[in-house]
Amino acid sequence: MTYLLDPTGESAPATRECTERPLSLKGLTIGLLDIRKARGDVFLDRIEALLTERSFSVLRFSKPTFTKIAPIDLRHEISTKCDVVIEALAD
Repeated sequence: MTYLLDPTGESAPATRECTERPLSLKGLTIGLLDIRKARGDVFLDRIEALLTERSFSVLRFSKPTFTKIAPIDLRHEISTKCDVVIEALAD
């Protein structure tokens, strides 16, 4: 069993089912989410370059600030346009 801990300070942990990882990224749209931590954009720039070199479809997104969770409309846009997401947590 895999456990996912939510760092947003929830008072009672919620039980969530993890989504199965795809066997391949071929044909999928990959979202890159910059949470606005220092140098996260540098990490994502490199990831984007590596993925596009390999002909993957990549979309970039950014949170307004790293101090708050992503706005609902941003989360909705990502979930409707992307099959998988890589989130930058670099400092």
